[in-house]
Amino acid sequence: MTLKQQFEVFEARLEKQIIGQETLINRLLIAMLADGHLLVEGAPGLAKTRAIKVLGDAIEGSFHRIQFTPDLLPADLTGTEIYRPQDGSFSFQQGPLFHNLILADEVNRAPAKVQSALLEAMAERQITIGKTTYALPELFLVMATQNPIEQEGTYPLPEAQLDRFLLYVRIDYPRARDEQAILALAREEALTGQIIGESGDLISQAQVFEARREILNMYMSGELERYLLELVLATRDAGTYGEDLANWIQYGASPRATIALDRCARAHAWLADRDYVTPEDIQTLAHDVMRHRIILNYEAEAEGMTTDTVISELIARIAVP
Repeated sequence: MTLKQQFEVFEARLEKQIIGQETLINRLLIAMLADGHLLVEGAPGLAKTRAIKVLGDAIEGSFHRIQFTPDLLPADLTGTEIYRPQDGSFSFQQGPLFHNLILADEVNRAPAKVQSALLEAMAERQITIGKTTYALPELFLVMATQNPIEQEGTYPLPEAQLDRFLLYVRIDYPRARDEQAILALAREEALTGQIIGESGDLISQAQVFEARREILNMYMSGELERYLLELVLATRDAGTYGEDLANWIQYGASPRATIALDRCARAHAWLADRDYVTPEDIQTLAHDVMRHRIILNYEAEAEGMTTDTVISELIARIAVP
C-alpha cells in the first residue's frame, strides 16, 4: 500500500468516527500535511473537540487539550522555571505546548496576554523563557476553536495571532441523514462507554514527514503559480479588478497567505490522489486561507460585505489559466 493509499484509508476511518464533517476532517489533515495550524469556528456540538481527539488517538504522538479561560496565564501554556531549594537552582517545567497535537478550546475566552503566548510557538516552533529558548516537537499542530454565537466574556483574536493560523475553517450543522447516523453512533458509544471506530495502525510521524516531502515536490505549472500569486496580490491592489473591491479592502493578505495557499492546494491535490495541482485546488482553499488575513474597512462592513464575499468576487473576476 502506497503512502497516499494509507492516508486515504486513514481519512475514511476518521469520517466514520466524525460523521457529517468531511470538510473539517479534510482541512485538519491538510493543516497537518502542510505543517500549519487550524482555527475552527462553529456552533457548540459540531464535533470540533472530538475531531482533534480522534486524530490524536490515530497518530503517533502526544495530544493535550487546553481549556482557555479568562484567568489563564501565559505560563499555563509555555511552562515555568521552578526553584529547587535543595541546591538553589532553577529547572524548567514544560507546559502543555510541548505536546504534538494541541487543542486550544474556545481560544477567544483568554485575554490577549495569554493568546500572545502562542505567537512564538506557532510561528517559530519554539518557546523562550528568560534567556533560554526551548524547541518544540517537529510535529506540532494547534487546533483552536471558537464559538460564533456566545460573545460575552470573549476577547477578539488580534490580527497577528490570526495570521499564524494556516486555515480558518467555518463549519455548519450536519445533513439530516448524517445526523441519523450520529444518533446511532451516540447510542452505541453510550452502551460501550468508549469512542467507536475502526481500529487500525497508527500513522507514524515518519509517514507524516514523508507525505510532506511528496506534497512539496508535486507539480504545479508556472501559469497556475502565477494565478495563485495573482489571487493573493489582488487583495492588496484590488482596484485593478474593480473600484468597488478597492473601496472595501483596508489591508490585504500577507505573504504568509501565498505560502499557505500554495502548500494547502498541494496537500488538497495529494489527498485527492493526484500528482499535480489544478485551479480547483486553489479555489477550494482560497476562502479558508485568506478569510482571516483580509481586513475590510467601515464602508464594506456598512454594506454588509464579508471577507468571504470579497474572495468570491476575486475568484470570479481573475482569469483562470
